[in-house]
Amino acid sequence: MRKVSNEHDFRELTSQSKLTVAVFKASWCKDCHYIEPFMPDVEQAYADRITFIELDRDEVLDLCEQLNILGIPSFIAFREGEELIRFVSKLRKTREEIEQFLDRAVEVANAMAK
Repeated sequence: MRKVSNEHDFRELTSQSKLTVAVFKASWCKDCHYIEPFMPDVEQAYADRITFIELDRDEVLDLCEQLNILGIPSFIAFREGEELIRFVSKLRKTREEIEQFLDRAVEVANAMAK
């Protein structure tokens, strides 16, 4: 997962035509650490359909405020600079829930492309 630490790179990557999922995390977030062991496998499973980027919430506070990122980890799907769908909840996210979100993000991106 490519780490992004500034708004310029974030905007550039999320403006591409390929579906991009931004994962907002923080080093102190226990739920963020919980997903770390399985995220590489998830990323690999979706590599042909999704570009993943990771942002540390504490490095991009202004961007998080603009995007209304209140809980972490937060997952937001973008294509061509537009937010398509987001997965944010107060509860710990399971691999299955993340994969369901990614499947839905792919569906939404495909539907909008038609």
